[in-house]
Amino acid sequence: MRPLHLRSAGTSLVMSFSSGEAEVIHWGADLGSTLPDLAILGEPIPHSAIDATVPSGLLPQGSSSWQGRPGLRGHRIADGVPGLDFSLRLRVVDATADGTTAVVTQSDPDAGITVTSHLTLHPGGLLELRHTASNHGTSPFQLDELATMLPVAPDAVELLDLTGRWCRERHPQRRAIQQGTWVRTGRHGRTGHDSSLLLAAGTAGFGNRHGKVWATHLAWSGNHEQFADNVADGRTMIGGSELLGSAEVVLQPGEGYTTPALFAAYSERGLDGISEAFYSWFRARPHHVLPAAAAGTAGKPRPVVLNTWEAVYFDHKLDTLIELAESAAELGVERFVLDDGWFRGRRDDHAGLGDWYVDETLWPEGLTPLIDAVTSRGMEFGLWVEPEMVNLDSDIARAHPDWIVGPSAVSPKDGGRLALEWRNQHIVDLVNPEAWQYIFDRIDALLRENNISYLKWDQNRDLLEHGHGGRASVHEQTLAAYRLFDELRKAHPGVEIESCSSGGARVDLGILERTDRIWGSDCNDALERQTIQRWTGLVVPPELVGGHIGPTTSHTTARTHDLSFRAITALFGHFGMEWDVRGVRGAERVELKRFIALYKEHRELIHSGTMVRADLPDESLMLHGVVSATPDGGVPAGATAALFALVRTRTAFAEQPGRVTVPGLDPERNYRVEAIFPAPGDADYARTHTQVQPPAWLAGGAEATGRFLAQVGLPMPVLNPEHAILLRFTAL
Repeated sequence: MRPLHLRSAGTSLVMSFSSGEAEVIHWGADLGSTLPDLAILGEPIPHSAIDATVPSGLLPQGSSSWQGRPGLRGHRIADGVPGLDFSLRLRVVDATADGTTAVVTQSDPDAGITVTSHLTLHPGGLLELRHTASNHGTSPFQLDELATMLPVAPDAVELLDLTGRWCRERHPQRRAIQQGTWVRTGRHGRTGHDSSLLLAAGTAGFGNRHGKVWATHLAWSGNHEQFADNVADGRTMIGGSELLGSAEVVLQPGEGYTTPALFAAYSERGLDGISEAFYSWFRARPHHVLPAAAAGTAGKPRPVVLNTWEAVYFDHKLDTLIELAESAAELGVERFVLDDGWFRGRRDDHAGLGDWYVDETLWPEGLTPLIDAVTSRGMEFGLWVEPEMVNLDSDIARAHPDWIVGPSAVSPKDGGRLALEWRNQHIVDLVNPEAWQYIFDRIDALLRENNISYLKWDQNRDLLEHGHGGRASVHEQTLAAYRLFDELRKAHPGVEIESCSSGGARVDLGILERTDRIWGSDCNDALERQTIQRWTGLVVPPELVGGHIGPTTSHTTARTHDLSFRAITALFGHFGMEWDVRGVRGAERVELKRFIALYKEHRELIHSGTMVRADLPDESLMLHGVVSATPDGGVPAGATAALFALVRTRTAFAEQPGRVTVPGLDPERNYRVEAIFPAPGDADYARTHTQVQPPAWLAGGAEATGRFLAQVGLPMPVLNPEHAILLRFTAL
């Protein structure tokens, strides 16, 4: 069987079948249209080793003497005897390809198992890989793991992944690749605040704009593992799998299981190249929300949002909320979102979840008066919901305790044990068809009976000891939640949905296939957000990441920041506010209105351009921004505009930043450079700078080529810690 070769956007994937099984022998830089005779890649056989060449298969197998992490683990149960067919010998029976897609089928007829692998190398270079295992035997087969993994080149010697916690999601950590397996396990029943999001292997010292990088992301919102596996012969595999609980997937004869998709990207230009591959895939989706100019005639600008949570919390009063809506509309807000506290019995977070009826004592006329007040002022109305959760102090929990998830086979109404509470709440068993239908019907009714354009869909706890009928059921719960999103979207195609999960605990391409944005974190502290948004944006484009201006003093960290720092931070996302803007007056209100106008002026660029993150030697200084893309997606050639934020996160060793180079622009174009926010006269301008005299270009702007800016740079102003300036580059 001839080798298979997929090519796209500077990336090649080559698969060989010479061993009888499918083996990826190259995933990386484009190899061109002509391949040599792959027999030249025959490996030596060392002393004291298997007397054959051991392939690192598309599904690595013990039957080929692979001693690393296997691709498939499981066993057959026949006549009550478990553990049979524990070692499969899968061999290729069919393989087809068309240049960017491939389907490979491997089978072990003696064991009665077939695995079909689907590979797609998308136009921007992002690879999508998934496996389907089918049981064509005559007895059940318990599947313990089916992993998707890929090899990386020997010069990948460093590993980068992300970790975090509530209000500090997605922070990077690095380590050398050493012999053995590095595993990141998520047992949260959701993606998790500490999710790695991306696992990247690269050449020594790879950065934002330099080095070779191979990276993977698992598109799954339940339990999962991501791993790097370096075996004794020096080969390294990276990949991921759904983490299945005890006997969660038992394939009956004729049944199959399909893995979550593994998305993988290769870059010769550092991590920014990885982001480009992911952004290209997101923005090519037919249902992706794009700016009008980027999407032809079907686009919609991402509206300025005001969310009521940090403005009023649970204190819902119609007059107060109408005043807030009036103030928001005067500022230029385009979407008003009513957060937690509107439904029956909800005065704090101890009661009411599951009773998705408007509270008649708070809203005797329903939500209509507020919705009318919002929409009559030209804004969309959005509503907070948390459909997957329930409080014990709720009508639905009292009426249907058997709808509450627990580890016991016995219903809670009959004394069955519940998992421990988290934020005073439990989980609705969506695997139960009656419970699923109730939740669907209630949210469907809310959307049918009210003029709601947007749902902020929250999920405020992990799925611990998660079972249905006494058996582990995170797998089925995740699929049931996906189906809930899918069916509601089908019934209400015009309603956008935000995925919030106590902030950023459900951020993955599985949930983002069903939602229109994610909430990056419950933390609106701009200093924390600089890191959270930067690393979330490694995979997720800014138009899908909610970024809000919070109150002057953050309610999660008690830090105080100027408006300009909070605004510039929120700009590089889907911009909004979570703040009682009724109290914003005088010069600060003028500054806020001006910034909202700046967002509207530049959101098309921010939400369709190429993300650029500079590698600066000064670790206290960050430079990041967005450069306009040419019609064919090429950057920097043809880049006509850019916005960059220069951010000082803390004090520096040097007394001035000196010249800072600006990457990502067209080297042959001439640009006008200007600092546009905060500008002289803005309320925050004087507090942002700490200098007797600014650099010469700052007052009147400067002109320079993209090549000069990338190689020589410009002297930057001396900024106070936790301050930023917004720079605009316009091609002349």
